[in-house]
Amino acid sequence: MAQAAKLNREDAREDSSSFSIPEPVSKIAEYPRRLKSFLHEVRVELKQVNWPSRSEVWSTTVVVTVTVAFFGLFFFATDSVFGRAAKWVLNYFANH
Repeated sequence: MAQAAKLNREDAREDSSSFSIPEPVSKIAEYPRRLKSFLHEVRVELKQVNWPSRSEVWSTTVVVTVTVAFFGLFFFATDSVFGRAAKWVLNYFANH
């Protein structure tokens, strides 16, 4: 399949006039058209987005903030307990 496409491109180049634009130059020349097409597609997709309401954003923000605070405190306490336990074990075996 890829070879067929390559052959078609080569045939198209041979059929064109004797003056041909080098491939890198043609890619640069088509950039504005590709950019315009991309921006159009972005606009179409953004119109299909279901944006959350202000109250949904606020409630989600509160849930995330509370969850992060809870897990921050949980891991701080867990780290403190295991840190003290490790220190106790190391001191116990260092003194005996």
